[in-house]
Amino acid sequence: MQYTTYLFDFDGTLVDSMPAYIHAMLKILDDNHIRYGDDIIKTITPLGTKGTVAYYKKLGVPLSEDEILERMGRYAYDAYAHTIPAKENVKEVLRKLKENGADLNVLTASPHITLDICLKRLGLYDFFTNVWSSDDFGMSKANPEIYVKAAEKLGKPIESILFLDDNFNADKTAKSAGMKVCGVYDKSSEEYMDEIKAVTDYYIYNFSELLTLKEKN
Repeated sequence: MQYTTYLFDFDGTLVDSMPAYIHAMLKILDDNHIRYGDDIIKTITPLGTKGTVAYYKKLGVPLSEDEILERMGRYAYDAYAHTIPAKENVKEVLRKLKENGADLNVLTASPHITLDICLKRLGLYDFFTNVWSSDDFGMSKANPEIYVKAAEKLGKPIESILFLDDNFNADKTAKSAGMKVCGVYDKSSEEYMDEIKAVTDYYIYNFSELLTLKEKN
């Protein structure tokens, strides 16, 4: 039996946006001569915009929170609005799942200013019952409670929902909250592939594989 309720990440899962996202996020640190570790993207991706701003302040970025937010949006907006593509087979698979009666939803750390315009441009927005930014919950995807709250809003047992994400920390946290989890291959998280596989129920390299996944007890 296939899953009937899906919760998708956005960046690196539905769309090939991680190069643009990484460029925007690191440019803020580089412009302000802030040193950071090799795992910076793995760390900040689940945090959402507000969480990343707080993390950047701890790293010593000498800008106000509003200034950091403004630069995040400005650096990334054009790419989301005009050039970022959907990942291979995403649109076809979403259409097939929808035709089969699945309930499709998005939960991402990205803000609505880039999330909505990108999904609408790519013709993906209308496939989803809910398109949520972590900002809508007032907490990041690094907090297990966000997955509990999402399940409550969906009105489904948390263990019946399949969550898909390319980020190790988000996958691990969703699994700890009780969701079934499918890791998604993305070039940006390739070095963490084995870690992701170790904490997830499934792992896919191409979206077409999603059509063959069977629900686990």
